[in-house]
Amino acid sequence: MGVTFDLFGTLVTATRPDDPAAAVAAELEERGVDVPPDWADAYTEMHIDAPEGAEVPLPAHVARALASRGVDCPANAARRAVVAAFDPEVETRDGARAVIEAAREHGPGPVGLCSNCSVPELVGRTLVRADLRRDDFDAVVTSVGCGWRKPAPEMFEVAADRLGVAPSELVHVGDDPATDGGVEGVGGTAILLEDGESAGETLEALPRLFSGGELWK
Repeated sequence: MGVTFDLFGTLVTATRPDDPAAAVAAELEERGVDVPPDWADAYTEMHIDAPEGAEVPLPAHVARALASRGVDCPANAARRAVVAAFDPEVETRDGARAVIEAAREHGPGPVGLCSNCSVPELVGRTLVRADLRRDDFDAVVTSVGCGWRKPAPEMFEVAADRLGVAPSELVHVGDDPATDGGVEGVGGTAILLEDGESAGETLEALPRLFSGGELWK
């Protein structure tokens, strides 16, 4: 068996722009890109026809949105603008470090991170600011990296493969039933922190459950 953790809302809280379209526009203008007057509309329109469950990297979406309005975007400017616009303040949630250590010490196998995130570099930057290390995890799987977004079964299958376990052997800890609960679609077990019926109602409760072995009896 293996354990995966969601990042945002589970291990950390992180700020995001109040108005993402405006934040991206400001960063594009800083890089000499002429943002069209109807950018707010262009930003919310679909420009890439992706398969159901696939992740569209936000820089690709931004570049296509600009192109739809006849705006040329210099090489890599969309990526740099998006990364700068989504530069977060991060707070590590109480119990995050303890639950990772408990999973590593008492869990049934490898420990991974499985996070939805369409912004390149954001997960790595968040881990650094939360004083969590990539070395804390045997695999770090992001939707922008693997191309699939929870609850798509493909994302959990990628995480399981990188941990060397079967998808049905995943125990996934998260805070969102709509996304993190998707692990049940591949036969895995979801521990949902917002679900009063789950094995652990709070992050602080989980180390005891890991050390007691209740989750894999």
